[in-house]
Amino acid sequence: QVQLVESGGGLVQPGGSLRLSCATSGFTFSFINYNMRWYRQAPGKERELVAALSRAWGTPTYADSVKGRFTMSRDNARDTVYLQMNSLKPEDTAVYYCNAAYLSETYWGRGTQVTVSS
Repeated sequence: QVQLVESGGGLVQPGGSLRLSCATSGFTFSFINYNMRWYRQAPGKERELVAALSRAWGTPTYADSVKGRFTMSRDNARDTVYLQMNSLKPEDTAVYYCNAAYLSETYWGRGTQVTVSS
């Protein structure tokens, strides 16, 4: 059974930092094959792509709204991806989801809440 488990969310003040993790298990193929993405969904808004990292050693891409503040990485030995979020803003408040995709397979985690508020 495939599992994507996000963690690391919480309440942080504007300007603060959080590091999200997405631990994966149960993939049909090796973790290094999967394109990994972070999405977020704020209340009343559509889910949006935040960051993507293709396969094993690709270069991350980011939404314009987070460029220069967020950094995505992956640890292929631990089958885990990370999202380092710095200089957080209230508009970053959302549920953050991890996504994995390869060939016809796509999987989602249940999400972790990030709230940026003073």
